Amino acid sequence: MHILWKSSSWRWIVTKTRDSKPFFFTFAMVCGVIPGIVGYGVMQVTSSSNEKLEAHLRRNSRPDTRIYDLLYIYFMYFVIQMMGQVNKERLAEYLTELKEKKDTNDRYVAALKGETLTRKPYVRIQPIPNQNSSESTK
Repeated sequence: MHILWKSSSWRWIVTKTRDSKPFFFTFAMVCGVIPGIVGYGVMQVTSSSNEKLEAHLRRNSRPDTRIYDLLYIYFMYFVIQMMGQVNKERLAEYLTELKEKKDTNDRYVAALKGETLTRKPYVRIQPIPNQNSSESTK
């Protein structure tokens, strides 16, 4: 970095960008926008949407890559199923509370205290462990 600061061309660029707004915007365009456009073009040219080529590559791929794809799909299927079940249970609990017009302020009080709610019926808040007076004096 020290070499860059002593460079006469770097000093010239700094002086020109400080003194001339058109040069500043041109320099910013050259440094930022043009590489972005070139990168986007390279990605478009190198990525193929040819279905025959994609099918050929998938057919000729190594077996372990196909197994990883299947395992990922299998795993995601069960994660989605599990999350759906959890969301159903929570929604059912919430709707039951609304239907029965229960007082749910304890939920917010527990959240403010950093406590978590249990899923056992009729037990809304996990008990706080008791602190003995002898332990607090130590």
